[in-house]
Amino acid sequence: MIIVAKKHMKKLLFFFLILYKSSLLGQTVLNSYPLNLKKYDDSNQILNVENSITHDVFVFATNTENITILKYNTALFLKDEFSIPRTDLQDKSIVGYSFSEDGNPTLYWGTEDLKTIYVIKYYLEGKTYKVLRFNFPVSSQSIITTFQQNNLFYILSQDASQPALGVYAFKNGIVEEKIYDFSPFTFQNRKTQFLTFNQVLRENPIEKIESDEYSTLSKASKKTKAYMLDNHIILTLDYNPNKTQVFDLNLENHDLTEKIFPQSATQDQRKLSNSFFYKDKIYQINTTQDELLFDVKDFNSGETIKSFKVSKNDTIRFKSSPLLMQRDNEKPKELKKTSKFLQRLSYLDVGLSVFKNNQNILVTLGGNPRMEQMYYAINDQMYSWNYTQTFHSESVFFETTLNNQYDFTLIQQQPLAMDNINYFLDQNKKATLPNVLKFKDFYILGYYDITAKQYIMRKFTDGFIPNEPTNPIIDKATFSKSFPFDKP
Repeated sequence: MIIVAKKHMKKLLFFFLILYKSSLLGQTVLNSYPLNLKKYDDSNQILNVENSITHDVFVFATNTENITILKYNTALFLKDEFSIPRTDLQDKSIVGYSFSEDGNPTLYWGTEDLKTIYVIKYYLEGKTYKVLRFNFPVSSQSIITTFQQNNLFYILSQDASQPALGVYAFKNGIVEEKIYDFSPFTFQNRKTQFLTFNQVLRENPIEKIESDEYSTLSKASKKTKAYMLDNHIILTLDYNPNKTQVFDLNLENHDLTEKIFPQSATQDQRKLSNSFFYKDKIYQINTTQDELLFDVKDFNSGETIKSFKVSKNDTIRFKSSPLLMQRDNEKPKELKKTSKFLQRLSYLDVGLSVFKNNQNILVTLGGNPRMEQMYYAINDQMYSWNYTQTFHSESVFFETTLNNQYDFTLIQQQPLAMDNINYFLDQNKKATLPNVLKFKDFYILGYYDITAKQYIMRKFTDGFIPNEPTNPIIDKATFSKSFPFDKP
């Protein structure tokens, strides 16, 4: 399940020409349900999610006054509904969900800091509910993120004083805590200076990556990333440009294991690097002003599957798009020379993002504006704030397409379902509170139509659909980035 927030625009850096009819305006309406949500109610919230065992689809819609629960079967026919007053939940929103063995949903209601969470299980058959309360130990731990896996709700936290991460799993009204101790492991920067685990995370905060969603380059360029998988969290650290340090947090047996993936050697030691984990492979980028290296490695064996290398005087033969530069939401501009691309990339936070459609592996390589920190003191207390350098505020990027053997393939890239969804939302301002659910082999866009006063589900797929209005250019840097996606 993906929530879409229009007010926070981020980049999803893709660019390609569409030479066929576009599928962007006429996707299938699956169903609708009458709702009356007030336009300026800050408590308005809609989620559509899947029970991963029964594959029933649930919709949770709430405003200041009520919470409505809709249950659809696997054919997306409405099976049950439940609407009750929303009481004692002021200043709280839905931060997560889970499903019990009986198939009934539990919603987790919390404030922004998640200090207190109300755990409410809803019994659809009897139209009743039960409330529990969980107080998070904020004095000793800070919350990094929340996530959903296998019908459970999780909180990932960091210990304030010890080199440890905590994982809280919510199931059947019980909270199970697992602590992962990082004290046995060594952390060294590019100068071989020793760092503590907490130092690494303080300088490079963890970015959550969902395994089944496309990640924007702005997310993928972060140096520390946590990938949420079934019964595992993969934590990748790229604070040292000479290696990718990876930790596997096993959520079943509580094991914590480390793997090291060295970066390829470059002639100039002043290099920038990053990595991306996707489907048991580690993709690494390694760049200087003179060269760029791109490697694909097997996560289990460490073996290098494929390597690409290009110097500043070469043409990049493995790109499926132009070399592009973009500032904010402006139209991308093409860079003609590899040397210009590498020069601009050297001032940015480099990264790469990987996603697979039904046929190929889609990779975006490039860099995002580097965030700098400014420190200041008030009454002997130190504070910091992040800012972007105005003289290097452009992103640069290009795309490559790999086949299942990880060889470069030059084919015309068709739009992803998410591109079609984002263009639909861009063209339909009456669609509010949008969120996206990957279901079977397609995507469901759920949204509230403020004109019809209905909750509507639409089906979207990858590729072009005939007999639709022509959109001559789809710039993914414009459409795909318009609606960032974060799970509750």
